[in-house]
Amino acid sequence: MDKSKRNSNSGKHPSYKKRGMSKESIQKKKEYDKKYHATTERKKYRVELNRENRKRGTYGNGDGKDVSHKKNGKTTLESQKQNRARNGSGKGGTRKSTKK
Repeated sequence: MDKSKRNSNSGKHPSYKKRGMSKESIQKKKEYDKKYHATTERKKYRVELNRENRKRGTYGNGDGKDVSHKKNGKTTLESQKQNRARNGSGKGGTRKSTKK
């Protein structure tokens, strides 16, 4: 892959400064994350969500929706903002209810 096409913001997340992370610790975290997301389990997880996104017609259309998992293992559509912020640093980290 052409390096110019890669995410230029990789490793520059503002939370690194908030956490007081050194350049060495940031590099170590990036290496860990790279290994973690390359595992078979994470790949299957992403494939499942991408497949569901395509099925629901939200994959790559810029509508701001994500498919995310509920506690019971089923999936639901919700905004990217809610889905990706849920387990952020210092937040409550609550998952969606299975009740509707």
